[in-house]
Amino acid sequence: MPAVGTMIFLLSSLGVGLLISTISSTQQQAMVSAFFFIMPASILSGFGTPISSMPPFFQKLTYLDPLRYYMIVLRSVYLKGVGFRVLWPELACMAVFSFVLLTVSILRFHKSMD
Repeated sequence: MPAVGTMIFLLSSLGVGLLISTISSTQQQAMVSAFFFIMPASILSGFGTPISSMPPFFQKLTYLDPLRYYMIVLRSVYLKGVGFRVLWPELACMAVFSFVLLTVSILRFHKSMD
């Protein structure tokens, strides 16, 4: 179960990385853009502070972060021992993120090749 969640999360991370690389014109610009994506994503994931203690605006913003769903999967599997029957909504959300990000990245890549 953690392997499936990790694979889906890695696909969404790959989509973000590809999207940043298609938007950026230089390597330095891509590194700065990745930094400005990774820092808020890790803060909003619920890793350091619980999402329930965040202001309501940021609680809603966390739904746009694939790392949020991955943290739920990891905590649930390793601390509670739950399986696919309980975690399918989080895995589905991560799969949707992966599909959308990879699709947009591939379309932007084809456009940049022309």
